[in-house]
Amino acid sequence: MRLNVITGGTAGAQPIVFVHGLGSTAATWTRCMELLGPRFEVLAVDLLGHGNSPVPDDPDAYTRDLALADLDDVLATLDSPAVLVGHSLGGYLALAHAVTRPQAARAIVVINTGPGFRDPEKRQAWNDRSIRNANKFGVPPQVTNLNLQNDSVVMERLTEIAVPVLVLAGELDRPEYVASGEYLERKVSSARLQVIAGGEHSMHEATHAAAVATAIEDFLSVQG
Repeated sequence: MRLNVITGGTAGAQPIVFVHGLGSTAATWTRCMELLGPRFEVLAVDLLGHGNSPVPDDPDAYTRDLALADLDDVLATLDSPAVLVGHSLGGYLALAHAVTRPQAARAIVVINTGPGFRDPEKRQAWNDRSIRNANKFGVPPQVTNLNLQNDSVVMERLTEIAVPVLVLAGELDRPEYVASGEYLERKVSSARLQVIAGGEHSMHEATHAAAVATAIEDFLSVQG
């Protein structure tokens, strides 16, 4: 396993694996892990090129599919299926994992996340913007390739997701994230959208960590 992983919580309990967004690290989940740790085993990964994980120079090392394989390696270390919780890019990876590896995870939670683009022109515009803004993410330029989308597999297969899905959107984040949440709720039969009052894009880090953790705990309590 090549990713750095921070572990904590209650050993042997239901595992939760947290996946951060572009330019962030596993540490972004510290408060949520503290709050959920008494009931769950909690793990947070540093995606490739972030935090204490390796930083290859080769831009081709940073793809969605290789990132999903890295998550597979993390999940393989656990004694039972995990809940994947992802923010922004991490949420997109959680959705991609769900559509390409049916029921490998017990459930998924996505925070301020979009499912990508079916329209090739919109997808290219997203990629162009990501490349143009590569110097703003706080990681080496090649790492931002993780943010690029080369197909619409998530959009095309959303209706196939069978595991429970919680979609969290911040009330004060950009409107498209609430709209994406509404879209996911319509397309995924098992999905439920919850808008966090006063939440912004990184609401899980500090200001609304308690609200996010409570939403996750309530969601998983219903799942049994």
